[in-house]
This record gives sequence, structure tokens and C-alpha cells, in this order.
Amino acid sequence: MAAADFSEVKFQDLSEEQSFEHQYTGGWEHFVGGGVAVFDCNNDGYADAYVAGGENPAKLLMNKAAQQIYFTPIDSPVTDLLGVTGAYPVDIDSDGITDLAVLRAGHNVLLKGLGECRFRLANAEWGFETSDRWTTAFSVTWEHDARGPTMVFGNYVDRKKEDGPFGACDNHEFYRWQNGEFVTPQLLSPGYCTLSILFSDWLHQGRADLRVSNDRHYYLHDGHEQLWKLQKKPMLYTESEGWQSFKIWGMGIAARDITGDGLPDYLLTSMSDQKFQVLKPNTTKPDYTDEAFKRGMIAHRPYFGDEGRPSTAWHAQFGDVNNDGLDDLFIAKGNVDQMPDSALKDPNNLLLQDAEGHFHEVGLSSGVADVSRSRGAALEDFNNDGLLDLMVVNRRAKLRIYQNISKVISNTKANISTDKQINLKSSVG
Repeated sequence: MAAADFSEVKFQDLSEEQSFEHQYTGGWEHFVGGGVAVFDCNNDGYADAYVAGGENPAKLLMNKAAQQIYFTPIDSPVTDLLGVTGAYPVDIDSDGITDLAVLRAGHNVLLKGLGECRFRLANAEWGFETSDRWTTAFSVTWEHDARGPTMVFGNYVDRKKEDGPFGACDNHEFYRWQNGEFVTPQLLSPGYCTLSILFSDWLHQGRADLRVSNDRHYYLHDGHEQLWKLQKKPMLYTESEGWQSFKIWGMGIAARDITGDGLPDYLLTSMSDQKFQVLKPNTTKPDYTDEAFKRGMIAHRPYFGDEGRPSTAWHAQFGDVNNDGLDDLFIAKGNVDQMPDSALKDPNNLLLQDAEGHFHEVGLSSGVADVSRSRGAALEDFNNDGLLDLMVVNRRAKLRIYQNISKVISNTKANISTDKQINLKSSVG
């Protein structure tokens, strides 16, 4: 099928049409974070959202879209939590109703879904032991024959270390489900100031291992990117097993098979250039090569204006925004706060893939080149018209909602990721 004309890809900003405003705010603890969880909380077939607020209350948004995207906030002391850095939808107890894992600068929270966008606190009910940490990453998987999920909460800087924050990275909490509740978590150590984690079956071996992306700004000399082998006692892959350690300002991870070899490839966001890791051919070891520059995915500087300083990238997500059968890529950009060595006006990227596997920037022409300090985002068909729309969480700026109005063929939506009415026995992160 011929690829759609890239000039036809357009988004309409509907942020001003909403009945609410929302910002991700706060001091140092909320320079990072700012995620959004997208899921159907009332089983009406439309994707709703739960948005982190930092020092503002998190916000649960019910989707009231018809032809035009429109959300209404649901106020509840259960969900209007403070200190939220992110959240992930997951059916923890396999009852067919989506629950929420809520990440916080503080005690993390598990919210049991009750249907009709109602929740209750379930930490005690599910034996979920948590402590006062700065949590910035999460992933979940279902191990072979497990009757419940395996979860990891990734933590950033240990705020209790008096000689921090540099070199004061925290460890991670690893939870397994047993007899209807979570057992006391194991600690995954060492942690290297992690901002993103992802369970992924990188070799289709029937087991998801845990990829960890770390921020070299704080771990200083000893840290690097990590891959944990998921076994009874998780262990780190070593260089003798093929893992090549490297250092980036690791912010986000997006996985998709772009090369067509049947295995996931990994986009790692960072400050300056992004990494696109592809498994080397004819190997059973986690030995990767970087193809970001080769494929036009490096996205290392702002693509318009006179800003020559490097970019700061956060959330990344693959998705086919023009329905040509090829995955495209959105990257949220924005300065940490006022870092002078990085771009202050740093537009978000929308990179469209061509038939040769190369990516082309259309952020400005498509209407999504916001220069706010973006953090989390979601590509999702919010109005069920067969086109992926976009929600972007901004630090100290308004949440943005963009409707995809591209003049392309609208394929029938295969609703897998947002319809979690069954336990998919997969991975979320």
C-alpha cells in the first residue's frame, strides 16, 4: 500500500475547548515525571485518562467524545492524589476491571477499579508494602503460570541520603503475586537513578526481562544502562553474556519491531541524541547496535527556530498516525527546568516512517510542535474515528489535547491496549 502524503498529516489543538485546565507542577521532585495512563474506566468503548499532577492533584478524565474529543474531570479524594509522578493501567486481580498503579514522590498507591470510573485504595487488601521513595518508573508482566502480576517500581534519587543527590541513586522494588496478594518486595540493586523501565521478551524466549534506562546526571561514574534477567532471584546480564554497557541521560523507553525481524527494537530517549537499539543478527545474546542516526530518529536538536542547544527528550511512543501500515514516532521534549546548556524552546517531535524505514520530522507542519516543557504523552484514538490522537502532559503549562484530522484512510481500530477487560498476560511499562 502506498504511503500517505506526509503533508496530509494534521492535528487540531482542542485544549481550549475543554472544560478544565491541568498542569504538572512542583519543585525538584517534579522536574521529572508527568505521566498519563490511558484506559477505559467505564467500559463505554472510549479511552479515558488519569494524569499526574505533581504538586497539583492528579486528575481522572472521563472521555465524552463524539466527533470531537472532549473530556470531563471526575473529582474524588481517592484519585485526586498529590505527589503523583505517573500511573499505569493494569488488571491486578484479574477481575476484568482495570486497576491503577500510581507512582508518587512518597508512598506508591494501588487503586482497585470498581467500574464506572470508581476506585478504592487497595494497598492493604493486596498486601502491597510501600515506603517513602521517589518513584519514576514502572513495569509489569505475567510470568509463566503465575496467577497474578509481577511488578517493578523504579526509584530515582534516594532523598534520605544527606550527601546526595549526586551519587545517591535509589534501588528498585520487585513484587511478585502469591496466594491473592503481593509478597514482601525484593530490592533490585544497584539502582542508577532510573527514569524508565520495561519488561520485554527481547528474544521471544517466553520470558520478559527488565530493561532499565538510567540518568547519568546523578549516577556519576559507576552507572550504566541495565538488563535484568527475570528468574527466581533476578540477576543482571553481564558483558560475558553479551550485554554491552553504555551511558546516557536515560529518560524513556519505547519498544516496537521496526526492522521487521520479529523482535522488539528499542528507542531510548536522552538529552541530545536518542538511541535506537536493534539486536545484532544471528545472535542469542542481548548484543545491540544503534541505528538512530541511520534511520533519522536521532532528534538531537530543535528542528525550527534559532535554538542551537541540544534537546531534552522524555516520553516516546510508536504508533501509525497516518494509517499507512508503518509505525511512526512521537517524542515529548522539554527542558528539565532552566538548564542553560539545553534548549529552552524545545518542540515535540512527530517522526513519520517511510517505506524504507527512515523517519521524517513533521512536528511543525502537523501542528504538534509545542515548545512547553512536555513530559508524558499518549497516542490514542480518543474519538474512535480510526485515527490516533495525542495527549501531552506539560510541566508548568497546560495539558494539550490534539485531535488527528489527517486526510488519510481510517482503518478499523484494533483495540487491544486500551481495552483491558481480560488479562492479556503481557507486559506494561
